[in-house]
Amino acid sequence: MTPWWMPQVGVGEWAGLLACTPALALAIDRLVGEPPVKWHPVAWTGRYLAWAGQRLAPRVDAPRTRSHFSVFWLAALSWCAAAAAIFTVAWWVQVWALTLPAWLATLALALLLKPLLAWAMLRDEVRAVEHALDQSLDAGRARLARLVSRDVSGLSAAQVRESAIESLAENLNDSVVAPLFWFVLLGLPGAALFRFANTADAMWGYRGTHPLNGVERDWTWAGKWAARADDVLAWWPARVTAALIALTGGARGWVRDAARTPSPNSGWPMAAMAHALGVQLRKPGVYALNEGARAPDPADTVRACALGSRTVLLATLLACAGLLWMLRA
Repeated sequence: MTPWWMPQVGVGEWAGLLACTPALALAIDRLVGEPPVKWHPVAWTGRYLAWAGQRLAPRVDAPRTRSHFSVFWLAALSWCAAAAAIFTVAWWVQVWALTLPAWLATLALALLLKPLLAWAMLRDEVRAVEHALDQSLDAGRARLARLVSRDVSGLSAAQVRESAIESLAENLNDSVVAPLFWFVLLGLPGAALFRFANTADAMWGYRGTHPLNGVERDWTWAGKWAARADDVLAWWPARVTAALIALTGGARGWVRDAARTPSPNSGWPMAAMAHALGVQLRKPGVYALNEGARAPDPADTVRACALGSRTVLLATLLACAGLLWMLRA
């Protein structure tokens, strides 16, 4: 049962090598880190989304010139056009890579997959929030603002730490497990499509107003398609991520908290992380996960990063095993 996105080749040499692609991509992530911004495909996506968003989402201080219906469908068509282009480009790049010798094809695919994964940077950013809190609360808030889109100005030290751990858990899915999930199913085009959808949700998927390039814009209708598309593509991976966190962290009773967040997906890995660490994670007035548990302390940030590393390792091994099974079946 060779995956449809791979060539029909002998399983001997190709199976073992190509199955190692996820592991090699994560090894590159650990050893090399992120590529320069000017060569980063996610940064290219962000530039397109910023350009299009300025033309699609109405300014809050400007008179309305389009109906909600028009704004919604123009944004949906812009999303679909970009998604189709990204999927197609990734497809042809993958076709080229798979014409190479097996070992070189594996290296090429790993190098192409790496920018769609970002565990090392995520872990380092969460650690940096804790180091900044050691200096001052203001420094911790400023560092956290690089990770989250919420207003951090009124957060206490405990709330800054909770938000950092929540971001780690949520982005374990968005930055590692979901891209690997879609890579196994659809190859490089699947991973690229998910990263586009996730970036579009981060930039467009707001329920009301949010600034873009310093200008306050209304995303109520312009962001609906992007938000729902990300929800659909992340639905299964989020639950897989939660199960992996629970398995590696020995969490129990976390499923009952998974639906407490407004997002249909982010609550799953965050609830699993809260129960695995034995702490409460909350957004005041919105949700509380593992309610009644203690607030996280500095050691819990370290534990969360270690648990994240174990989760990434397990997800990578499962992705490699899944590819190997598909190739040899």
